[in-house]
Amino acid sequence: MTRLRCAILDDYQNVALQLADWRPLADRIDVTVFDTPFASAVAAADALKDFEIVCAMRERTPFPRASFEALPKLKLLITSGMRNAAIDMEAAKAHDVVVCGTAMVGNPTAGLTIGLMLELTRKIGFENARMKAGEPWQVTVGEDIEGKTLGVIGLGKLGSHVAAIARAMGMKTIAWSTNLTPEACEKAGVTYATKEELFATADIITIHVVLSDRSRGLVSREDLGRMKPTAYLINTARGPIVDEAALLETLQAKKIAGAALDTYSQEPLPQDSPLRKLDNVVLTPHLGYVTAENYRRIYSEMIACIEGWLKGEPLKRLG
Repeated sequence: MTRLRCAILDDYQNVALQLADWRPLADRIDVTVFDTPFASAVAAADALKDFEIVCAMRERTPFPRASFEALPKLKLLITSGMRNAAIDMEAAKAHDVVVCGTAMVGNPTAGLTIGLMLELTRKIGFENARMKAGEPWQVTVGEDIEGKTLGVIGLGKLGSHVAAIARAMGMKTIAWSTNLTPEACEKAGVTYATKEELFATADIITIHVVLSDRSRGLVSREDLGRMKPTAYLINTARGPIVDEAALLETLQAKKIAGAALDTYSQEPLPQDSPLRKLDNVVLTPHLGYVTAENYRRIYSEMIACIEGWLKGEPLKRLG
């Protein structure tokens, strides 16, 4: 029996083989782990040209039509999660590539959002770094989030969860998205606001909508201009949802108090990005879904997808 080759992509922490049991595939599949991003689409195609199976981690490596054209051996593409905007599904179908996804655990991005909110207002990580560096005792004056208004853009499962945590911490919560209704807000215990009202009145704004053609650039220069000079923006959704150039200019001019970003238009964030030089920005490397519990579920279901595909059994197919 001919052995097949499986590539695990973008395993930055080198944990894929530790957090799931790949041994059931050992007699049929050769697994190769790629732990760094590909420099380009051409580099990705060159590295993956001999693989029949690819396990992709979210949108870290895109699969446009050109990728499928350059990978004639590819038969099975598995992505973490049940949605991946970086995969051209029509191209996959045209090249007879089966695409399937995995479940994910809980709402880890909600916890990160709250953590970023606290870092912006209480400077926990900043003061921790100063103390370990032997710097003089405490230089920051924190802000209490109790009584402040949280503006939630997107009140789905994740946005609703963040709003519930915020209310438990004594915050007022308002929400808006393109199709959100006052009735849906009332059901979630959140006050409905127009987009203009949300940006003008919220003390902290957090984004929880899916990236699509409709949401790309959803937070515009005009929206940022409506924010209070004491307000903060948090983006744990996707970088292109915000006009990144406008946000950079807003932060450089200190027209708002600051921002916390976990996602970017280009990932990994380039070393020379001006965002890295700003003292009013908290940056994290797309940690939202990165938890041990989530990875265990993702990689275990990738293994199950491969086993099902080998047996001709139904899979969690996308598209």
